[in-house]
Amino acid sequence: MKKIVFTGGGTAGHIYPNLAIAESLENYEKHYIGTAGMEKEILAKIKDFTFHEITAVKLDRTKHLKNLLIPVKLLKSILEAKKTLKKIRPDIIFSKGGFVALPVAIAGWQMRIPIITHESDLTLGLANKLIAKLSKVCCTTFYETSKKSNKFIWTGQPIRKELDNGNREKVLAKLNFPSQKILLFVGGSLGSKKINNLLKAPEYLTSKYAVIIGTGKNNIKDFTPQKNFLPMAYLNPIADYYSSADLVITRAGSGAINELLYLNKPMLLLPLSKTASRGDQIENAKLFTKLGYSEMILDEDLTKENLQEMIEKMIKNLNFYKNNMKKTLKQDANKKIIDLIKKFS
Repeated sequence: MKKIVFTGGGTAGHIYPNLAIAESLENYEKHYIGTAGMEKEILAKIKDFTFHEITAVKLDRTKHLKNLLIPVKLLKSILEAKKTLKKIRPDIIFSKGGFVALPVAIAGWQMRIPIITHESDLTLGLANKLIAKLSKVCCTTFYETSKKSNKFIWTGQPIRKELDNGNREKVLAKLNFPSQKILLFVGGSLGSKKINNLLKAPEYLTSKYAVIIGTGKNNIKDFTPQKNFLPMAYLNPIADYYSSADLVITRAGSGAINELLYLNKPMLLLPLSKTASRGDQIENAKLFTKLGYSEMILDEDLTKENLQEMIEKMIKNLNFYKNNMKKTLKQDANKKIIDLIKKFS
């Protein structure tokens, strides 16, 4: 049996696409190399994976002096990854990019192990700019990204099978919501401070809509359930909550918005600002809004008043966004990527 190493972590957006590919990949011994972060917690629940822990270093966009130690820490991570790869002896590495994947990709390249990477965002992150150079191919979620060179292939975003099994009625019955439209606020796997703050006093929305918010496990203590308002640490299973929502208000990470595109769910995008990210979410949100899948509010313009006004506009025009999404060509990313894995392993 051939062996494959998956790598990527730090956020769910780097982890779940790996799992989407893995659940459809048969006859491979599956390994995952990551850190003691979210990927370790998630992989502990997956039966057919062997998890291997290394350390990894992330670029700090606010405390620049800390970045002076990156070369030394990265070298340590590469040595750990190489030791792990020698133990596994994989036939191929599939990387989702990001700081967790970088040392694994460098070590794999040094050992002449074929690498395939995947870029979720419209523009490549720093780690994937480096990993793509070491890879056989770089798969892309967006067609526009694939135009960079012949090494880039448009595959689309890997989609988990569970998204096809969302049960709206299950959520409605559990929450006992009345018949008004349901707004689902998704702050990412760790929650969003900005989004959470908008709903500390949710009455300006709950007077007209039912509201569900995923707060993140460290923030749930700041919220109290009330009429038409349900705060939850985790939206699990997310497919049920996506299915229950009439409109999803979310950050603009590519994984989440492409899952919503797959499900034909209208979305209001609140991308992270350039002070909190490299600006990739703004580019994602601009493209989706241009294509008629969503609307967007920039972080610096985000207020309760703007939010309420945009929600009311979108609720009146839900079919406009749904029809645009239905017309869009959607790739079978899982199959395309699996075919590439088999080709290069």
